[in-house]
Amino acid sequence: MNLGISFDKIVLILVIAGLLIGPEKLPQYAEALGRMVKRAREFAQGAQTRVREEMGPEFDDVDWRKLDPRQYDPRRIIREALLDDEAPAPAPVAERIIQPPRPNGPLVREHFTVADPPPFDLEAT
Repeated sequence: MNLGISFDKIVLILVIAGLLIGPEKLPQYAEALGRMVKRAREFAQGAQTRVREEMGPEFDDVDWRKLDPRQYDPRRIIREALLDDEAPAPAPVAERIIQPPRPNGPLVREHFTVADPPPFDLEAT
């Protein structure tokens, strides 16, 4: 992780920190920084060990490079999605219930697709 900081900038920051802290307290701060770095390293190793224990043997089978988000190119994903030759979805089927001529007669169900719209009675509306 570079963060855009070069070696000469790091040296300049250390010199300024040394001047602000002073030569008396500099060894104490350096020791505290060393302890903090050691604790952070132990924490990271403990977290990795715990994840490995909880996931079990399949943790080693995971291809982490395949899951790297930097490999995804949104332009490529969209291009592949647009050029994908999938079979067209079947036309949805609608249903219409026709009232029987008799009050207690059976209801008649008529099926049609969107391509064939249902009959329309201009006088009924």
